[in-house]
Amino acid sequence: MEGEETRIAVIGIIVEDKEKAEAVNAILHQYSPYIIGRMGLPYHKRNMSIISVVVDADADTISALSGKLGRLPGVSSQALYTKA
Repeated sequence: MEGEETRIAVIGIIVEDKEKAEAVNAILHQYSPYIIGRMGLPYHKRNMSIISVVVDADADTISALSGKLGRLPGVSSQALYTKA
């Protein structure tokens, strides 16, 4: 990461298919060097989980992470970037 221009982003993830939790965690593990922190909330009333992940990475890496997550069936993902 040193020498590269990085940005802070929050990636919001909604897991509607609980069977995809292991795949989500595997992808997050691949990108763990960029992850500052994460918070997961099970929402039992709607039978889903909501995860927020804060990352410090270049735009391509953030986009790749969010895209891989969003391509999983039953998983939605969206990245919110800092302006700087």
